[in-house]
Amino acid sequence: MSSPLPREDRARPGQVRPLQVLRNPKIWIFPTAIVSLVVLLLSLFYMGGIVDPNGNLHRLPVGLVNADRGGVVAGRQTNLGAQITDSIATAADPRRQASWRRLDQSEAQQQLASGRLDGVLEVPAGFTAAVAALGSTGTASPARPTLNVLTNPGVGSLASSFASTINQTAAHQASRELGKSLTAAAPTVADGSASSAARLLLADPITVSVQVGHPIGTHSGLGLTAFYYTLLLVLAGFMGGNVISNGVDVGLGYADSEIGPWHTRRPAVPINRTRTLLVKWVMSVVVAALTSGLIMLMCVALLGMDASHLWLLWVFSFCASATVGLGVQSINAAFGGIGQLVSMFVFIVLALPSSGATIPLEALPGFYRWLAVFEPMRQLSGGMRAILYFDARAEAGLTRAWIMIAIGVAVALAFGLAATSYYDRKGLHRMVPETS
Repeated sequence: MSSPLPREDRARPGQVRPLQVLRNPKIWIFPTAIVSLVVLLLSLFYMGGIVDPNGNLHRLPVGLVNADRGGVVAGRQTNLGAQITDSIATAADPRRQASWRRLDQSEAQQQLASGRLDGVLEVPAGFTAAVAALGSTGTASPARPTLNVLTNPGVGSLASSFASTINQTAAHQASRELGKSLTAAAPTVADGSASSAARLLLADPITVSVQVGHPIGTHSGLGLTAFYYTLLLVLAGFMGGNVISNGVDVGLGYADSEIGPWHTRRPAVPINRTRTLLVKWVMSVVVAALTSGLIMLMCVALLGMDASHLWLLWVFSFCASATVGLGVQSINAAFGGIGQLVSMFVFIVLALPSSGATIPLEALPGFYRWLAVFEPMRQLSGGMRAILYFDARAEAGLTRAWIMIAIGVAVALAFGLAATSYYDRKGLHRMVPETS
């Protein structure tokens, strides 16, 4: 019977066969354990933040505005707008899903325009007068009183949807409560002549009008372009940092280059860990300037993404991507072979679910809200939203983003220098590949 092995293997009896390698338990232990652990953690972190956003919803920032000046209802001076907003703000909410903020119209609009509110429920001017007209016999078909629900797509489609649902639920509840009192007073108000149609109108008198409180461009991905643009910057910094790290190691002779069947091994250059890290840092910053421009070119110029403040957008993008690159290089220098895995968890695995960009932070479990305090994608996406949707307002998250970028650079530089300087002082020099 002929051998199933290729002629080359049969001609080299000294070579180890694949089956011999696979029979060795030690060859299985490390990769199997690492892959299994990573898959378990990925499943936990990614799915843990999105399984039950409604159940985790807590203190979503929603504005409550009363622009009503009151009027006479059933012979009494009253302000129904004030009564409704008081009732909503003080209603029992065991889960505290909404954080109601009582504001006037200008304050509410300003906070919508800076991304500090996910939505607004507004009682418009003339609301009490419109309610009083419902019971007036002199008005043939009175206009129904209206409550305005203002959305804010710039904070993200899901966050705005949550706020809209909360506001509409509160408005319909207010309509039913108001309807009870109007129905009870109907015989008095209408001299006992209220028709069935009138009673149905009085039972649920309020119309809910949903409007966009702070519009964004039609090419803004329903408020998701900021997240995906940030993701591009982070991936560019992460990927660029790892490619540069491997490329420098190959160029300095501390790693082999193998592309297909071609193998290259260069003579080792005498250089310590700290100086090698400095080379990688400089290259990461230079490449980040290029990749940030390319991302902007593709997204804004070619795909037509809505964007203003283009110079600021590029500067912010460059600083964001460069900071990620610096961090990746420092982690790789400190942890060596597993550095890419560690940096993946820092900049990707833990950062994505805690970014608050797809699912708002108020709808995430507490662990993810804690991660959002320092995880880079949350800080960068907040700054990107401010630039793209909120006219680069400092209070919209841009100031915090710049501060966190500065802190990130400082931490990356300090951590990288501390690790490599320690290794150099201890004589833990990089191993030089042996030549054959």
